[in-house]
Parts: sequence; structure tokens; C-alpha cells
Amino acid sequence: MKNENKIKLSAGDLAPDFIVLSDEEQHVTLKQFLGKTIILYFYPKDDTPGCTTEACEFSAHYEKLYKKNIVVLGVSKDSTQSHRAFKKKFNLPFLLLSDFDGKICQSYGAWGTKTNYGKAYEGLIRSTFVIDSKGIIQQAWYNVKAKGHVEKVLKTLWKNTGNDLD
Repeated sequence: MKNENKIKLSAGDLAPDFIVLSDEEQHVTLKQFLGKTIILYFYPKDDTPGCTTEACEFSAHYEKLYKKNIVVLGVSKDSTQSHRAFKKKFNLPFLLLSDFDGKICQSYGAWGTKTNYGKAYEGLIRSTFVIDSKGIIQQAWYNVKAKGHVEKVLKTLWKNTGNDLD
């Protein structure tokens, strides 16, 4: 699956809608969360060191995000079964979405060429999007480092909303 379009979304763009299965085996669309702020983050693989760090950092802030009407959605190409196991192992309180065919990854520009130990290959690019209550992207990050990224997201949310998340 090559990302020939080299899509990169940015602030002001309409967030692409999707329909996909969650870890709970329910169909989920972006539209069902309109009216709330959405943190949509893409990660390469369940239960790997960086992905676990990122998921657990989102989980640590989940309650205060939830109280501010902010939804967290994690997306990878892993199966719903893999998502359930990952979610249970780390007690993750938010939905994990199974983009098994990579269509969501492509529509958000989260699929493309990556380099690891000097080798180039196609893969999921760790990316995060803050989407406002009307479905407009407020912030997009690509090629993020897992550790500490959630703090950057929280600072952006605070700046955009004008109030602290504590």
C-alpha cells in the first residue's frame, strides 16, 4: 500500500470521515464525535515500546480530557483482537480503531516512507491530529516521538481553548 498522494493535512483542513471497527467490535465514524474535540492519533503497532508509552501517556490524562469533552481515539492497522488485548493489558480507557486496510492512515497522510537503521520501507507514520467540534483540524503532527508527545498535545489544547486542562 503506497501513499502516492503524499497527503499532509494541516490546521484548517476538514478532517476526513471514516467508518471502521473499534476494539469493541462496533462501527465507529468520525462524525459520531462531532460536538466534541477529538484527539486522533496513529501508532504503528500494539504492545510495542513506543506505542505503549504513547498510549499510557494518553491514558494518564484521560480523565481530565474526558471532563473537558475531549475524545481520544487511537488508530493502527492491528486487528480488533490485538487492540482488545493491548487495551486490557494496559487498562486503556479510550477506543482503539482497527484500520486493517490502511484507508484511514492514507486519508490522513499517516502512511508513507519510513527509515529504520538505514533501510527505507512503507509503514504507518506516528501522527496526531486535534480536531475541533465541527470536524476541522486544529493541529497536525507527523513523525512524532512517542515519549513526551502527549504533553505537546495538551499544551496545544490549552492554548486553543484558553483554559487549563487541570
